[in-house]
Amino acid sequence: MRKLLTLVVLLFVGFLVAVQFSPSLTRGEETTSSDRRTAPEFAGISAWLNSQPLTMESLRGKVVLVQFWTYSCINCVRTLPYVTKWYDTYKDKGFVVVGVHTPEFAFEKETANVETAIRRFGIKYPVAQDNQYRSWRAFGNQYWPAGYLIDRSGTIVATQFGEGGYQQLENTIARLVGEAMPAAQAGDPDLAGIETPELYLGSEKNDGAIVASQDFAAGERTYTLPGNLPQNRFALAGAWNLIGDRATSSAEGVEILVRFNAPKVNLVAGSPSPQTLSITVDGTPQPPVTVDGCRLYSLYGGTSGEHVLRLKVPKAGLSAYTFTFG
Repeated sequence: MRKLLTLVVLLFVGFLVAVQFSPSLTRGEETTSSDRRTAPEFAGISAWLNSQPLTMESLRGKVVLVQFWTYSCINCVRTLPYVTKWYDTYKDKGFVVVGVHTPEFAFEKETANVETAIRRFGIKYPVAQDNQYRSWRAFGNQYWPAGYLIDRSGTIVATQFGEGGYQQLENTIARLVGEAMPAAQAGDPDLAGIETPELYLGSEKNDGAIVASQDFAAGERTYTLPGNLPQNRFALAGAWNLIGDRATSSAEGVEILVRFNAPKVNLVAGSPSPQTLSITVDGTPQPPVTVDGCRLYSLYGGTSGEHVLRLKVPKAGLSAYTFTFG
């Protein structure tokens, strides 16, 4: 969700020392593993989906891609077609994918929610629920998505952080399983039009820095929209209750306004009962979106450039976690 584009962002990432503040990446960075360390064992897995429990020891002799992801992360979602293709292409050649699902939000810890996401995305390979971040820490991981490619001896030989680099990683997979290099594919998707970083709506990650609204802090209060909303900022209108990772509507007819620079907007949200959100972008009505369950919802897909999105929430109880773009 945040982009690793400049040294400024790299320095910012360095400050994110707690696991819950680790970023998701838009740009991919595929490298040969410099330390060629032995892959650590899976640790603290609360459930295995699509598979019996696996161990690194039992996977010796296989080429393994350990892919860290979480189902409401747009950057993770965009990698899934590539990972699925590799699994389908090479699974009969001694290649195994293990999707380690490490949640960013509390609702992503629920096994039923992960199972629903697995069905929605058509995932057939094993998925391990890493709810306590123990496998994440064992690998020394910092990002969603992140891939660790492990050879038949159990050594990490390549890493892939963020989106992109798909051709290079598939070339390495093919080499490790003894297949011919795959035909060159079209280049990685162009993500250059995404200028707005992920915007969190809870009180925990904002510290007021990305919010154009008065007294944005934990607790329940009534907000009013500002006269001018700067780019890459959002504001609330009406009664909202803020806790660490989300803002929840406390009344009917509340609103969110966000000024962004990107061709697409997504919202991670949930509601205890279905409710349909009204959306306009630059004053033009968009197809309404019904929120039913906690997941990622697409709000807008259009042209690159600066836009203003207005979201009207009809009922109390909508929990909005984060806006993502592209």
